[in-house]
Amino acid sequence: MARERTFSSGILGFPVTPFHENSTIDEKAFAYNVEFLVKEGLSAMFVGCGSGEFQSLSVSEYQALLEAAVSVCAGKVPVYAGVGGNIKNAVELAEVAEKAGADGYLLLPPYLVDSEQAGLYEYVKTIVDSTDLNAVVYQRNNAIFTVDTVQRLAQLPKIVGFKDGYGNMELMVEITKTVGDRLEWCNGMPFAEVTMPAYYALGFKSYSSAISNYIPHISRLFFAAVRNGETALVSDLYREVILPINRIRKQRKGYAVSLIKAGMEIMGMPVGGAVRAPLMPVEKEHYQQLEAVLARALDRFPKPAQG
Repeated sequence: MARERTFSSGILGFPVTPFHENSTIDEKAFAYNVEFLVKEGLSAMFVGCGSGEFQSLSVSEYQALLEAAVSVCAGKVPVYAGVGGNIKNAVELAEVAEKAGADGYLLLPPYLVDSEQAGLYEYVKTIVDSTDLNAVVYQRNNAIFTVDTVQRLAQLPKIVGFKDGYGNMELMVEITKTVGDRLEWCNGMPFAEVTMPAYYALGFKSYSSAISNYIPHISRLFFAAVRNGETALVSDLYREVILPINRIRKQRKGYAVSLIKAGMEIMGMPVGGAVRAPLMPVEKEHYQQLEAVLARALDRFPKPAQG
């Protein structure tokens, strides 16, 4: 049976990788995180990517996480893996993801090196050709694509999406208006809610939401307000929730990951705050600031009653 070449729109889930105090993976807490995101209505699950500390996982850990996510999701939403780094490892991880039952992968930038567009194209194509999985290309850091290169990549049927984490809006206007709806456009900026109204206007119908790990009802409220043109509500959410959390996130390098775990811990989720080096846990002062922001956010925008 041929694989469907589509990509989910909406809010995308990026579960963390919880660790025990001895730095081994807490698979029970990970399964809880994935199950929570599925129940909260996120449209796809991305495992072992940036939020999942891709850079620190062994191949066996990576495989275990994917198998757990595939089991928990049970076909309710597609499961994507993080794939990238040096080209041999990237191909190996794509093959591991396919054997684990993943639906596709997010193609992270190559390891360190800056390259010409022809080299970036060959890097992507080599990995894409290695499996039958769907692929989403991630633009950020040392993987910045020209319009011509994205047009070439769009000719590869297994590439179903393009995620932007670079933030050059002029470039994204050129790319989206040239390539059109052949690809699903995804906002992958470090705190995507901050820029989502601008991206939505360009045709981006999906985004990765860090805060959905701990306040998904606010993610949904925000995205619905963006789609419906409720500018007053969008402004309220910016002022009360999004910008205050973003200001804390920018206090230290690595908070894009560790602040998620802090938020989950504050909200009573069993993940703990442990991260693997070179990342560091959230400092006490910033943890307390996040507690205060979340308390105000829940007071101003309470969770809908379960019914």
